[in-house]
Amino acid sequence: MSDLTDSSPAAPALTEKEVIETLAGARERIIAEVGKVIVGQTQVIDEMLIALLSGGHCLITGAPGLAKTLLVKTVADVFDLSFHRIQFTPDLMPSDITGTEILEDTPTGRKLVFKPGPVFANMILADEINRTPPKTQASLLEAMQEHQVTVAGNTLHLPEPFFVLATQNPIEMEGTYPLPEAQLDRFMLNIVIDYLSEDDEVSVVTRTTGGKPQPVQRLFHGPQLQAFHGVVKKVPIAEDVARFAVRLSAASRPGRPGVPDFVNEWVSWGAGTRASQCLVLGGKTRALLHGRAHVTLDDIRAMAHPVLRHRILINYRAEAEGVTVSKVIDRLLETLK
Repeated sequence: MSDLTDSSPAAPALTEKEVIETLAGARERIIAEVGKVIVGQTQVIDEMLIALLSGGHCLITGAPGLAKTLLVKTVADVFDLSFHRIQFTPDLMPSDITGTEILEDTPTGRKLVFKPGPVFANMILADEINRTPPKTQASLLEAMQEHQVTVAGNTLHLPEPFFVLATQNPIEMEGTYPLPEAQLDRFMLNIVIDYLSEDDEVSVVTRTTGGKPQPVQRLFHGPQLQAFHGVVKKVPIAEDVARFAVRLSAASRPGRPGVPDFVNEWVSWGAGTRASQCLVLGGKTRALLHGRAHVTLDDIRAMAHPVLRHRILINYRAEAEGVTVSKVIDRLLETLK
């Protein structure tokens, strides 16, 4: 196998205790740095941090003009990660993402040379991912799952750590290709960005029309982020808490014994096992960011909406009654108290 990973020198490894202490104070520091560029959106930043520190990918949903792209770029700067933005369009081809082989003149004659595409970076922003056909969308599947791409029969490793953060606009439906459920399930979280409050919007308008933004300080780097991933997975979780996460996912699956009546009425497809894994992994990360070395039920509940909102599919009856996925998740949390 070939390798195109970052060749920068590795930083000294942190001990497990140092990683836990670093994570305990990381949340406020990161929010403060991102806040130099992004006003408000604290919950959005929290959820994005949970995904990155867990080693997962994010789907970011929000109306145009809410600084989704700027937010992702700023977080990449804080973690000192290489960053590439890919604008997804209807004519984008898979090779435009993964790279391709081209003929080059060399001293020994003409030969095929691989030119890596923009997917070879630590953080990829797949901007408006639902603007491109399924063939091109699928070019990210291997990268997201295996952290590698296969081109012309050769397998090439991607830089580590590797994240895909994809954005989509929920209101622009013409000329879009909704992501298949199998690809949606590859995203750990679906983060929703809403409009700012009046005070925050005034602050944005004043800041962006009055001069250059403050420079963002790099707080962490790639090897540290990889160390965080290892420690997150070692956080202990009680069996009852893990069982609650599994029951929460299972309760969203219609047609199964013991499922609430409203699920059978409103849901056409429920969350799979990957949802339970993401609930637990996100709960572990959230616990560390809040200074705890154990997972509570509140951590699982806090992860319910971002983990489940893109994994539960409601049916036509629910849409006719004005029922949203968020309402279904709220009812599930009430039912499983």
